[in-house]
This record gives sequence, structure tokens and C-alpha cells, in this order.
Amino acid sequence: MWEQTLKQIEPLSEVWMEKAKDRLDNLTKPKGSLGELEKIAARAVAIMESERPLVKGKRIFVFVGDHGAVSDGVSAYPQEVTGLMVRNFLGGGAAINVLARRAGASVSVIDIGMKEDLESAEGLIKKNIKRATNNIAEGPAMTREEAQEAINVGIEMAANASSEETFMLATGEMGIGNTTSASALLAALLPADVFHVTDKGTGLDDQGVKRKAGVIKKALEVNKKSLGDPISALAAVGGFEVAGICGLCLGGAANRMIVVVDGFISSAGALVAMRLNPRVKDYLFFSHQSSEKGHKTFFDMEGIRPILDLGLRLGEGTGAALAMQIIEDSLSIYNEMATFQEMGIEPGA
Repeated sequence: MWEQTLKQIEPLSEVWMEKAKDRLDNLTKPKGSLGELEKIAARAVAIMESERPLVKGKRIFVFVGDHGAVSDGVSAYPQEVTGLMVRNFLGGGAAINVLARRAGASVSVIDIGMKEDLESAEGLIKKNIKRATNNIAEGPAMTREEAQEAINVGIEMAANASSEETFMLATGEMGIGNTTSASALLAALLPADVFHVTDKGTGLDDQGVKRKAGVIKKALEVNKKSLGDPISALAAVGGFEVAGICGLCLGGAANRMIVVVDGFISSAGALVAMRLNPRVKDYLFFSHQSSEKGHKTFFDMEGIRPILDLGLRLGEGTGAALAMQIIEDSLSIYNEMATFQEMGIEPGA
């Protein structure tokens, strides 16, 4: 499925991009005075290819997976917290639920690689591939086939959303230990020094960060023969939720949808998608810069400007939920502001 999806991703139409820029330049304001809002609106118009683009449906996908590297002390929290937070998501009491309600977005929670079996949990989308990854410091996180299966789950979620007239997707995740996998992936795919992409995660002290960096270095060394292409790197040091996010980015782009990328872990999944097909980047709106220093490294090396910088480091899709509203605001400006011509004014007069 994923290979076919790569072929379906089209470049944005230059004609639609120019149409959008022309309208934005003729709105009753100095050219470019709304800064990044104008760039966001122009790209959204080119994605949707509509004279008056309206976002009719919004959905946030929270992919959940556990990590074998937790046994090496890379997280300040025990693995059991993953299951507890999933119950919180399903009960509507987590930060993502609150912000999604404010954004008018629905939240879908997908078990793609949880250790705990929540088979009876109502509302949970059950796509579990394996009960947690293997310890990346000892060998590959998963097989190549498992990585591809996880990517396909994300593609399936995007396709289902598209068929239900969802026009804006957002990525979210939960999984104790997943900043370790995200850091390892960025180190492999950017590429970057481990020191520049490793940070405190859920709240490690300085000694904990050193231990975490050591685990990542060991993982990259143990798996060095498997880092040659994006899928192999994902299988070697990634996570099931990261693979699902990669698939959601690919599927969203293939279906011409706005894809809002959350934080540090989501950006690792987006990076895999971008390495598989660079055109994906046109469809991705990076919501915010996390307080994880590796996130700044990612943005600097990829030449990306995130929408927000609020020092967030929660994940779940929280930053994406906030950015969804800004993207919609940019389209409201595009659709509802008067032009100089409509006001009977000559621009610059």
C-alpha cells in the first residue's frame, strides 16, 4: 500500500499558488503584512484547490506504541503510564481532548504497538502490530515488514478520513520512551550528532539525559548496517507510533489534505515520510517547536519554520490542535477580507 501511495502524491499546483497570492496581495492591507498567515493560507488554498476553501472536518490521530528501550532507563516514567493515558484519552480528560474540543476536532486513538492489551476498551481503534518494540540498544526495534505494516495503518487512517470529508488531519502520539526512538531516527536520517538531538523527554535529569544518549549511540552502532534507507532506519530504531504518523503524512498528502504535524516525535515520523517522497513536505504544516533541543536541530537542518513556539513538550497532538485554529484563521482572512477592488480603492492610493 505505501509504495502505491508514494506514487499518488502530486506537487502543489503553481497556478493555484499564484491565484492565492494574487488574492492575498489584493486584500485591504499592505502586501505581506500578515506575514506567515499569508504563506499558510496560500499553501492551504493550493492543497485544496478551491476559490473559497472551507475546512469541513478536522481529526487528530493519536497513535500509541511502547518501547523496549524503557528497560534501559531512558524515561522518567514507567511503561504503565502509556495504558493509563490511553484510558484518559478515551475518557476525554487529557490535554489533547480539551484542546481538540476548542479546535472543533475529533480525536481518534489507535493502538498500533501498545504493550498493554486494552482489547475491551471502548472507542480504541485496535491495530496492534506487536506488544511494544524490541530494545533498540540490542537490535532492530521491529522487522521491515512490521514497519511497513505500521505505515500502512497510518495511510488507512488518512484514507478513511478523506472518505468521510475530513479536510484537515493532525498527528498525535503517546508512548513512554518514544523520544529516545525519535532522537535515534533524527540522528540517522538528518543526519545529526546524537548530542544535538537528545534531551530530557518526560523530565530526565542531566545524568538521565547522558544515559539516554548512551543508549541511542549504542542503538545506532548496533543497527548501523540497517540505516541505509528510510524504511530500514525506521525498522531499526523507530517506533510503531512513529511509523503510523509517517503513514498518516503520506496518506494525507496523497489525498490532498492539510496535515498538521505535532511535536518532536511526530516530526520524526514526518521526516521518514519526507525522505520517502520529498513532495510530502508541501502538505505538512509543522505546528510548533518543542522544548526538546533536537526539534530545533530538525527545523534548522530541514529549513522549516514552525507555526508556534510555546515551549511545549507533551505530545499527544496538543500543539497541532492549537495550530489547527491558526490555519483556519488564515483561511478566514483569505475568504472573508474585502479586496481593494471590492472597496473601490486603488491599491497604494
